[in-house]
Amino acid sequence: MSENEHSGATTLAHTVGGRPVYRRDLPRPDGRYTYLYGYRPNTADVVPEEPSEVAKGGELRFHPLMGEWNVYAPHRQNRTFKPSAADNPLAPSIPGLPPTDIPVTDFELAVFENKFTSLHMEAPDPGAPDHVEAARARGRCDVVVYTPEDHGNLWSVGQDKRRLLLAAWLDRYATLQSEGHAFIMPFESRGEEVGVTLSHPHGQIYSFPHVPQRQQRAGEAFRAGYDLAADLDRMRETYDVAEVGGVRAWCPPYARYPFETWVVPTRKVAGPWEMSEDEQDGFMHLLGDVTRRMDAYFGRDTAYMLSLQAAPKGYEADWHFSAQFFPLLRAPTPDGKGRVKYLASVEQHTQVFTVDVMPEFAAEQLRQQTLETGA
Repeated sequence: MSENEHSGATTLAHTVGGRPVYRRDLPRPDGRYTYLYGYRPNTADVVPEEPSEVAKGGELRFHPLMGEWNVYAPHRQNRTFKPSAADNPLAPSIPGLPPTDIPVTDFELAVFENKFTSLHMEAPDPGAPDHVEAARARGRCDVVVYTPEDHGNLWSVGQDKRRLLLAAWLDRYATLQSEGHAFIMPFESRGEEVGVTLSHPHGQIYSFPHVPQRQQRAGEAFRAGYDLAADLDRMRETYDVAEVGGVRAWCPPYARYPFETWVVPTRKVAGPWEMSEDEQDGFMHLLGDVTRRMDAYFGRDTAYMLSLQAAPKGYEADWHFSAQFFPLLRAPTPDGKGRVKYLASVEQHTQVFTVDVMPEFAAEQLRQQTLETGA
């Protein structure tokens, strides 16, 4: 299937339970693309755009004491900050008004390269002084918009939309892996406590040119024999929250954040592309269900950092895939605001976390959050 060049090409991106998922590729005047995913081919009208400047990433600098590379991207100081509903860059575009970052009048799910990107395949040469070890920040930063509606969450959007999100993730994983990125991480930041400046339901995908230190350590632990599947099995009774389709929601006994919860296939897989149809269904259901349980326990939209931890390059044979929720709340309060978990001086300066909530208590509290409404 194809459409005219202005409208973008439409291809079959994936299947979900036997249903086709289509992707429409829209070229942008600034050199970026917007990818529209849906159960139907997207035929919405395109709102014309004017060419604009896009920063092409920052630079990497090596920390000689920490042994890690960090990204420096000063242009991100000017990124969109808490826009009004009329200026929401993640909403569908309206004819006659300046287009948003999704230049069509309707969509089901959209992905586009971040205009305020930290990493870019055409990143400039670093400008660091000669005595600083630096490198080009080559990579990608994509924004993933779950829905055209400006409200909602991973539970409320429903399983059909969650499966569509997985199809988009799988399609992006395949493309980004073929481009040679060392580590690809879909993630979602939720809540002002995490620094979120756009409330529209969305996540991101960062594709790194190197394997970050934390993933290196995890990869070496798996390579040395750490068996996550065995821990899941022997600690089921105390630390399980829920299980669906061979996938578990689990509060790890070594959690560093209060109410930290992982969604993990019970068998070892390198990434979601290796999961069966039942496992994929269970995995996406539990991403929504954990969100629901946390919101029910805290009595508010829970501030959290969620990431998909698939195998970095070179660690595929030993890795055990998981999605990890790091909540920024530690207890509910009568006023509904919740007690925030701050990373204090000791934690920031030593990376030794002081955890206020025992993981077994967290698992028990989340298990008790019964389902009152479906999604």
